[in-house]
Amino acid sequence: MAQKNVLSDQKLVFSSEELQKQGFSYYQITKMVEQGKLFRLNKSYYENANFAGEMNDFYYVQAFAPQGVVCLLSAAVYYGLTTFRPDAIDVAVPPKTKLSSLPESQRLSLHYFSDRRHSLGVRTISENKNPFKIYDIEKTVVDIISNRNKVGIEETKEILTNYLARQDRNINKLYRYAEKLSCLKILKTYLEVLV
Repeated sequence: MAQKNVLSDQKLVFSSEELQKQGFSYYQITKMVEQGKLFRLNKSYYENANFAGEMNDFYYVQAFAPQGVVCLLSAAVYYGLTTFRPDAIDVAVPPKTKLSSLPESQRLSLHYFSDRRHSLGVRTISENKNPFKIYDIEKTVVDIISNRNKVGIEETKEILTNYLARQDRNINKLYRYAEKLSCLKILKTYLEVLV
């Protein structure tokens, strides 16, 4: 039997694979669920009942959409580009992705991105021991411009204006993404209006 408090209280979501690598058998995992130390999220992932770190809903994305990448307005909020708060986490998944279960507590808004769009500009952030995938800031801005009708014209304008005001902006990278994703003309039109 595993010792008490072997699980890190800084990690929120564990896969059954991670738990097994830490030396827990299926029997011990089931026992921890029965004892209320773990909550089963789905067939492969568990939530740590003793999590003591700072909560971020993005930590759940890997459990419900393993290939999911935080995108659009959720990513814009993360980078401080908008004051708008979406009521669900925007998650990009490859085309034809089938998800077995979606969370009851966290709302995920799925966006099916082409393979090229999905794989471009992904970065993995690890806050303490909690990883999540998110698009880098330039890719986020380009995706928002591409999806401006879905996101909203005012929100798109606010996000681009806030991006342009940042010291760490990389306009060349922004242009490269826009060119690869066929929205350079739209980006230039927005820039002409705003600059």
